[in-house]
Amino acid sequence: MAAAMEEKHGVLATGEAKLLKITSLIKRLRTDLSEKTLSSSERKVILEQLKVYGRDPNNADPIFAKAGIETLAGQALDRDLSDASREALRCLANALFLREQTRQILVDLGYAGKAAQRLKIDNRDDEFLVSRILFLMTYNTDVDFNQLGREHQIAESINQNIARHSKRYSKHCHRPSSPSPLDEMALVETLKLLFNITHYYPALVDSFTESVPHILKILSRMTVPHPPLQSPVNYLINALMNLDLGNQKITSNPIFPDFDSNYNVECLVNILDRATTEYEEAKLDQTAAPLLTLVRRVYEIAPETVQKHTRSLLLPTENDRSKPLGKSDTLPSRLLRLSTSPLLPTLRDSISSLMFELSDKDPTKFVQNIGYGFAAGFLISHNIQVPQTTLERSGTSRSKNGGSSENDVFNPITGQRLDTESIDTSPEMTEAEKEREAEKLFVLFERLKATGVIDVKNPVEQAIDDGRFEELD
Repeated sequence: MAAAMEEKHGVLATGEAKLLKITSLIKRLRTDLSEKTLSSSERKVILEQLKVYGRDPNNADPIFAKAGIETLAGQALDRDLSDASREALRCLANALFLREQTRQILVDLGYAGKAAQRLKIDNRDDEFLVSRILFLMTYNTDVDFNQLGREHQIAESINQNIARHSKRYSKHCHRPSSPSPLDEMALVETLKLLFNITHYYPALVDSFTESVPHILKILSRMTVPHPPLQSPVNYLINALMNLDLGNQKITSNPIFPDFDSNYNVECLVNILDRATTEYEEAKLDQTAAPLLTLVRRVYEIAPETVQKHTRSLLLPTENDRSKPLGKSDTLPSRLLRLSTSPLLPTLRDSISSLMFELSDKDPTKFVQNIGYGFAAGFLISHNIQVPQTTLERSGTSRSKNGGSSENDVFNPITGQRLDTESIDTSPEMTEAEKEREAEKLFVLFERLKATGVIDVKNPVEQAIDDGRFEELD
């Protein structure tokens, strides 16, 4: 009686008392499985207590033991649908999250198929809980999702759930209603499950092709949060990454809709634009990398008209060239600055790769589009040779009438138009100043050579070897 009064007033048992309490609760639920000793409301009350106690795994071992998992799974998946069975699902999902070994126990007990069957039910609570349980099973278990696909149609269930979520974003609804917290949590768990299945079981990728238009509809019509790459936007982007976006079985590719083939590309670029302004630079490396990858994949399969529009959005414009590239506050300039940031080892290569692909993977066009200063690191690291003529001459861009003009000539290193470059009015260095600078360079080269990190030859030593060194009085 005292223990019941404590729980009623929010005071939970701890230590040995907690262990005894959990043992008693599990025993009552286990007996009920075979003898049906509890009413649905009684089961719900007991499971609610277990759910609270199970949030802290200390002194809660009976929950995570085989008998405990079997009891919870039985109450969750062997009973008729009820609030009590959903409480059991919550306890089970929490146990699988807290103790990794419980996932294989659940699989060994044969409940993976039953969980996949439960996913067919049109209920957001069930979708959220069962999707989370199946998602956790994708890690460190021997469950065969190919078999779950064949025997329990798990792909069809996931596709149907995503389609249900997309109905809130009908074209007839100018301002889609905000999803409830449960709706959003269910969508996120479904998207996470889809991503893991397509990542670990590539044979099932084609089974999810019909979800592509629904994911795109949600992404393009939802209210994007601030900052943009948070739930559910990041999960929508991740889900698209593993899918076959250029599937030949699709008669009309939903990525490039007939009403506006640029629609989804502009959506992705707008999210990228906001991400580069709303996140601190250090947080962009992992956050924005999937988005860059998705943009690159879409560009690769896009028709020429969409590729041309994408280049106009992401490559420097004529206005950008009034300064050295990367100095303005446009999206192309921000991307160029990020492409050389030491804080972004993953993202900077993705940006440079995107710019290279936007340049038809042509090193000459690449240098002309972003300047050798931004292109050099990528070209050298990928062992791509640049024709010498690219650096010896200034590039030209197309003028409005389709030709080129003298005003369009730009510096191949900085990408800036030559007619906008500032003129250096500082006096020329004296011979003594030149000699001091040469001595500094000589010392720097000798120190670099001594490190042994790279094999570098001092320019003065090279000049002597080539017979270009002249002794002066």
